[in-house]
Amino acid sequence: MFLQCSTRKKDGKAHRSWSVVESRRVGRGVVQRHVLYLGEINDSQRAAWQKAIAVFDEHDGQTRQCALFPADRTPPATATPVVAGATLNQLQLSRPRSWGACWLGDQLWRDLQPDTFFAARLGRSREGTDWEKVLRLLTLYRLLSPGSEGRLHRHWFATTACADLPGADERLAQDDTLYRGLDGLLAHKDERFAHLRGRWRDRFGAQFDVRLYDLTSTGFECDAPEDESDPRRFGYRRDKRRDCVQVIVALVVTPEGRPLAREMFPGHTADKTTLKDMLKLIQQRHGSAERIWVMDRGIPTEAVLAELRQSGAKASYLVGTPKGRLTKLEKELADKPWQPVRARRHVKLLPRAGEVYVLAESGARIGKERGMRRRKLKALWQRLHEIQQPDLTRDQRLEKLGGARDRAGRAVAALVHTTVAEAGQLAFQLDRAKLRAVRQREGR
Repeated sequence: MFLQCSTRKKDGKAHRSWSVVESRRVGRGVVQRHVLYLGEINDSQRAAWQKAIAVFDEHDGQTRQCALFPADRTPPATATPVVAGATLNQLQLSRPRSWGACWLGDQLWRDLQPDTFFAARLGRSREGTDWEKVLRLLTLYRLLSPGSEGRLHRHWFATTACADLPGADERLAQDDTLYRGLDGLLAHKDERFAHLRGRWRDRFGAQFDVRLYDLTSTGFECDAPEDESDPRRFGYRRDKRRDCVQVIVALVVTPEGRPLAREMFPGHTADKTTLKDMLKLIQQRHGSAERIWVMDRGIPTEAVLAELRQSGAKASYLVGTPKGRLTKLEKELADKPWQPVRARRHVKLLPRAGEVYVLAESGARIGKERGMRRRKLKALWQRLHEIQQPDLTRDQRLEKLGGARDRAGRAVAALVHTTVAEAGQLAFQLDRAKLRAVRQREGR
């Protein structure tokens, strides 16, 4: 082991950071593994670390190679190198490695045959790095112990049997190699999905008639880039982090969770504008066939749904009805009888202009939603009584009232009418008519 220095320039000043690095020999040279990151250290600290990692023999302070031999036996006179006695009943297990999960993951990789697919397309680097094996290592890592590439390099690779897989060595787990391991996949995205789809169909008899489509976002803590082609942009954030740029990720999967398509959109893309492109992509990749698309209510627009109904592919869809339209259909649905479909689950069907509206009722969901609403309403009611204390000013009362309504949520806060008089008195009353309407919709 030795100390390795990395220099980085920032604001015109050079910063030197140090790490303890271990050299390991591989087939075509030597690679380094980061053991410990030390950060910026002064000269005396550096000298202390150099001394500490150079001393292996506590008796003479010199590095040397020793051979272990049982202490109750006499070692041969010709034994080289130096012999060190070992007390067998005091031996401890060090550097244990997990083997079974790595072996099983490697077998699944070979069964799906991405090894032959990527080996012909990614090839090797000039230094001899097999990019297919790097990708296999990253896949096993995500499957068995998800984390950062730095953790894989510093810890995970050395504590598993991945190094014992055929053709694997320390070169695959270098941090810069891992960060570049996914760069070559983008050019083969369509071919990769087609290959996996064929393997899933042939090996597991997978069906692809039902498609689940959804979107998510991932953010970056940085400024908006000046490059117009960069997709990182400010947009609606589901996790309320509007101060961070983001990208939108669209994914199409089967009910079993097998991905069929994945696309990335700029961060300011509206959900409803993505479906049309995904429909064309699926049609180009898998051809025209009868399919059922399952989506959230905020993804499709009326125009896209009309195209689906009129398309020659005979595609069907299941999508949540906007709440505003549900109010308009309430009277017609009220006259329809409930039809049992499963234990404690009933539906009402309402055919309308080429579509069928399905009102579903779940007994378990009714109990859950009513319990959530009662808990929040009880807490709000108790808090309103506390805010009625006479020792508060009108501004203080308004401030506390706003906080109480915010914690209760918009749906629960709408059930209670509150008024604050000019003199500061707080009055509140439960809207029983609205509560009855809410109860009728819970679990449906």
